[in-house]
Amino acid sequence: MPNSPEIVAHIDGGSRGNPGPAAFGVAIETAQGQPVTAFGKYIGHTTNNVAEYQGLLAALEYALTHAHSRLRVLTDSQLMARQISGQYKVRSPDLKPLFDKAKRLIESFEFFSIRHVYREQNREADRLANQAMDDAANGRAPRATASTAPAPEVTASPEPVQAIPPKVPSVTATFERGSLRPHTQLPLFEGEEVDLDIHRKK
Repeated sequence: MPNSPEIVAHIDGGSRGNPGPAAFGVAIETAQGQPVTAFGKYIGHTTNNVAEYQGLLAALEYALTHAHSRLRVLTDSQLMARQISGQYKVRSPDLKPLFDKAKRLIESFEFFSIRHVYREQNREADRLANQAMDDAANGRAPRATASTAPAPEVTASPEPVQAIPPKVPSVTATFERGSLRPHTQLPLFEGEEVDLDIHRKK
């Protein structure tokens, strides 16, 4: 799939109860912002994080099935974005097989990037996920949300696109009584493990 047009996938996953009834939503557009397709799927009783990964896998599989080898993913799951980019390790036994599958699929792409965005920038994917959960809760058959219009022809950029490396947070801290006390709040989840590089201030 050399020089295929780049597409952008907005993805979201949700679970009501965490774990609870869960679904994902995927909204795909061209690099110029033209809608290509959109779909959501109810996936049963599971967690938010599993639903987020299922949304990522759906976006990866759509891109490969439709001969797109250049994909940018936008997600409001900071955890998943940092795990895929290598900043965080995957320790959850529920997420590890999904992570491994995603990484195998990513290897098939000419270009791939994933970036964390705020929920306000991901409204359509969030709407699709919630619609799928609502349909399941009310006993309705899943609605056909995917666009039937063919993807518009887009000329691929002649310049190679490079993935932007994720920004690694940097903070200062004071060592007191055997513990490090950060001077600012860290963007971490409770119980999360991280690797530290210690540099003494002069």
